[in-house]
Amino acid sequence: MTTGSSTQGIKTVLHPVSDLAAAKAVYSALLGVAPTTDEPYYVGYETGGQQIGLVPNGAEQGMTSPVAHWHVPDIEAKLAEVIAAGAKVKEPTRDVGGGRLVATFTDPDGNVLGLIQG
Repeated sequence: MTTGSSTQGIKTVLHPVSDLAAAKAVYSALLGVAPTTDEPYYVGYETGGQQIGLVPNGAEQGMTSPVAHWHVPDIEAKLAEVIAAGAKVKEPTRDVGGGRLVATFTDPDGNVLGLIQG
C-alpha cells in the first residue's frame, strides 16, 4: 500500500570517515572534482546528479558503513509508510540546516537506509 509519497531516487550517499583530510584526497581523485561543500563537519561532492558526502567521526554517530539516502517530497509520510511495512526508526527526522530534513531507518535485516527531504 502506498500513500502517494514516492521517492525521487537515491541521490545522496554518506560515508563515515575517520580522517577527513585523507578521505577528501581519495574521493577528490576518485570523482575528479573538488568538493562543493568543504567544512570540518562535512565534505560534499556534487557529481552525476548525486551528492557524495564524507561525515567525519561518522562511526561515533552510529554509522558503520555508507548510507544511501532516498530523496522524498514528504519525509514524515514516507517514514510512516516504511515503518508500517516493518522498518524500524534508527534516527528520527531532524533538520540539518537549510530546510533539509533527514531520517534513517533499518530494514528487517538491519541495513541502514536514509531519507532526505529538501
